Amino acid sequence: MNLTIMRRIKFCAGHRLYKHGGKCENFHGHNYVADFFVSGDSQDSVGRVMDFADLKARCKGWLDAHWDHSFLVNSQDENAINALRMVEPCRLYILPYNPTAENMARYLLEEVCPKLLEGTGGVATRVRIWETDESYAEAAVDLNSGLTVSSYDIASSED
Repeated sequence: MNLTIMRRIKFCAGHRLYKHGGKCENFHGHNYVADFFVSGDSQDSVGRVMDFADLKARCKGWLDAHWDHSFLVNSQDENAINALRMVEPCRLYILPYNPTAENMARYLLEEVCPKLLEGTGGVATRVRIWETDESYAEAAVDLNSGLTVSSYDIASSED
């Protein structure tokens, strides 16, 4: 049996979308919400896949240390990197691709979560990044078929 838990973490960050061609190419920020879904095949002696407090400490700890109140930028965006490094203090996190909600979810799922959850018996199977109250993107791993990345705009689905 596969059991899944979810922990929600809030953080604030700035970004811009390199070569976007629209207004999101400008520096701006969001009050993000990240949902971390962790699955496991077994439960501990208390009956948990993982203690929610432990999952929070790991995920929130990483987000607080790296992304919260930081600017997330594409590694190819030398203009933004140079501009941000002129500001002191500078809190900057360089991603290998544009910091879209889709890519942020994918990065957390593929790069961050495996290290954070090592030794816990839990595996991150989905990360959802809410960019606004009405829009989110998620990356999910089907342990049999691989990675899927999707985005959703709740407002446009209500039309």
